[in-house]
Amino acid sequence: MAQDVLCEVNNCQYWAKGNKCSADAIYVVSHAGKKADNSEETDCKTFKPSDL
Repeated sequence: MAQDVLCEVNNCQYWAKGNKCSADAIYVVSHAGKKADNSEETDCKTFKPSDL
């Protein structure tokens, strides 16, 4: 299992210094339930907008 999850989405409430993800768990899905062939065909469902 990954020890560090990197994230550059600084408007997410789980974004932390050093482009780290501070969420307890990460949930990633493929678009429309189809088989993903590359990262562009996936979505992070853990994302929550920050209150900035």
